[in-house]
Amino acid sequence: MAQVNDYTPGATMNPLQLVLISGMGGAGKTTALHTLEDLGFYCIDNLPLVLLPEFLKLISSHAKVRRVAVGVDIRDSIFLPQAPQVIDGLIASGYAPEIVFLDAHDQVLKRRYKETRRTHPLDKKGDLNAAIAHERRMLQVLDPYIQTRVDTSEMSPHALRDEIRSRYAFEPQNMRITVVSFGYKYGILLDADLVFDVRFLKNPYFVPELSHQTGLDKPVADYVFSDPDASAFLDKTCDLIRFLVPRYRAEGKRYLTIGIGCTGGQHRSVALAEAIYNRLHDDAADWSIHHREIEKKQNNSRS
Repeated sequence: MAQVNDYTPGATMNPLQLVLISGMGGAGKTTALHTLEDLGFYCIDNLPLVLLPEFLKLISSHAKVRRVAVGVDIRDSIFLPQAPQVIDGLIASGYAPEIVFLDAHDQVLKRRYKETRRTHPLDKKGDLNAAIAHERRMLQVLDPYIQTRVDTSEMSPHALRDEIRSRYAFEPQNMRITVVSFGYKYGILLDADLVFDVRFLKNPYFVPELSHQTGLDKPVADYVFSDPDASAFLDKTCDLIRFLVPRYRAEGKRYLTIGIGCTGGQHRSVALAEAIYNRLHDDAADWSIHHREIEKKQNNSRS
């Protein structure tokens, strides 16, 4: 759980939001930085602290960069003792750096090092206990400035991501769901998370007046849904997607691609993809739809 200390930096004069992510090795700093990057922060890891003021001056000239996160830990052992002077200087210059310290019980940190087969950067004699103790002593220089402490001992990476998002997301991030129709004869949709094969339905390709149309045309869609199996497939597939989406979201999944395939990607898959999109797209996710073979054909005709 996160604990917030009483320390508050000086009045904010610089509009740039500055977060310093620090903590013990194995406590989740990389996960935290990646999460902040997904939230729109300009992230940089292991920048020597003494270079931070100059870096901020450089980045401040770019109006699009309003949120910056920097990873600070014992890899910067040469300049870490100067952290108080650097942070005090930033505050005097109008910045309001927020220092977030990630920690975990020593036994948990040891287990994580062993699981990842990483060597502690301070372990020169094969004594992991001593290395962790040395790391704690070195990081004490940050103690007066830490505003938020997060104990990740019982946290999964997903839980840590949720903790960081809850603090720094402007608003909850919607899952981005893309429905894509495609033709098996041109290759399966490789980046799909879910793939449904609708080649069992009646094929408009063999109806002369429909052959040169697509599933975007009403006569083709009507023909596809004249097959009772099409409506049954639509109902069951939409029920499955409704069941899966909140569970994927709970696991931290932010992108979902649903492939609907038929033989040529012009008729059945297009009609069903459109029907799924029209039934399910709502405010709970950012939905989009693409028709791979139709778009490919249109792009080729323009070239």
